Amino acid sequence: MNLTPDILGARILIVDDQESNVRLLSRLLAEAGYTRVESTQDPTVVSTLHRRNAYDLILLDLQMPAMDGFSVMEALKTNEQEHYLPVIVLTAQPGHKLRALQAGAKDFISKPFDLVEVKTRIHNMLEVRLLYRKLKAHNVELEQAVAERTAELRESEARFRALTELASDWYWEQDASGELVKVSGPVMDMLGIRVGPLAAPTTEAAADDGCDPTEREVLQGYIAARKPFLDFIFHRRHADGSRHQYRVSGQPMFDQACRFLGYRGIGVEIMAGM
Repeated sequence: MNLTPDILGARILIVDDQESNVRLLSRLLAEAGYTRVESTQDPTVVSTLHRRNAYDLILLDLQMPAMDGFSVMEALKTNEQEHYLPVIVLTAQPGHKLRALQAGAKDFISKPFDLVEVKTRIHNMLEVRLLYRKLKAHNVELEQAVAERTAELRESEARFRALTELASDWYWEQDASGELVKVSGPVMDMLGIRVGPLAAPTTEAAADDGCDPTEREVLQGYIAARKPFLDFIFHRRHADGSRHQYRVSGQPMFDQACRFLGYRGIGVEIMAGM
């Protein structure tokens, strides 16, 4: 059986009230090359020892005075840092095997011990256990990387908004339904209550907002198709007769699941006259 250094260096706790069983298992594990094996004949201290030492495997006898193996497993479940029970139960009672598995044990070893079976089940259990720990550590690293990347994106987004607001007359965002959710700059004074072609007007609004209907239709086509647009030129005639020309750029926004969130963009006034 090929045992890796990680498996041989795993922390193992033997729990059995019979000293002869403890000596037998300790000698077996030492001869197999395991280097970090501890033992106790007091089942009441197992939960405390596990919180302190975070064992990779606990070999747990089921029939012990004062506190049986089932009670020990219930006590181990109170460890908030560890929801996985790294327990192989030791039992001479066939009827206890299923109950032990239902209680959270990962495997069982029958008494009297078959030494080949003992070595095999311990090896298999530790192999799975160490893979579980590596996966858990990887998930923690992944969560940290995601958190760091999210923070970077938020910082980048803040810089983007600051720069676009400095480089333009207004910055705007609208949600997936077309409602404006953010507007900065004098856009209300420049384009009126609605952001001209950026928001689909009612029939009455379209008749008196002064925007070129052809330009509005083209721009609305970009937005409906969720396409970006750059330096789109449109015109608007105000109630006082003045005619203004604007340049607007926008891009669609999507979340990580590729769901459409809306649009954001910038605009500048490039000409005003009669």
